[in-house]
Amino acid sequence: MPHPTGPTDPNTEALIKAMKKKKEKFYLNLARHLAKSARSKVPVNVTKIGKFANNEPVAVPGKVLGSGEIKKPVVVYALSFSKSARRKITASGGKCLPLQDVDKKARIMI
Repeated sequence: MPHPTGPTDPNTEALIKAMKKKKEKFYLNLARHLAKSARSKVPVNVTKIGKFANNEPVAVPGKVLGSGEIKKPVVVYALSFSKSARRKITASGGKCLPLQDVDKKARIMI
């Protein structure tokens, strides 16, 4: 019998359920990515966020890692942050916020 895939954390499951209730394409897309198995989620480095963010908030449906550098202030919503990623984002003048607080203005980073 195969092992179940997808999130098993009750907080993540509740977040997915809340996003699906909003019935907007942005939130449904985030919920779809959050529902993926851990093996198929690719962590995002701060370098990638720095390259693609253009003065707009970024939503990461997974973990943000601290590899590389970020030089511009960016508001990042993510499921989790490594210590070094949080330090680098805040040192550049940005903010690290939980994914529960995301708004539609954010751009999804996959």
